[in-house]
Amino acid sequence: MNPIINGTGNYYLEAQTRDAGRTDVVVDYRGEQFVVEMKIWRGNEYNERGESQLAAYLDYFRRKKGYMLSFNLNKKKLPAVRLIE
Repeated sequence: MNPIINGTGNYYLEAQTRDAGRTDVVVDYRGEQFVVEMKIWRGNEYNERGESQLAAYLDYFRRKKGYMLSFNLNKKKLPAVRLIE
């Protein structure tokens, strides 16, 4: 557990779940919990697996919303934001 933003919240790296899975980052801030999965872009199939991982973590933490950050190192990439429901 590490403090963030002048001690107003905490974040956990590789937080372990009950089934031995590990989320990339969990942020507790002002009474809310944010689950974040991070991936390096390696194509759609790999990205879809990351989305499935995030969905499982959201179920575990009983959250309706989470965040996935994909780092794309391709020079001709296009920035994008996508909502998955």
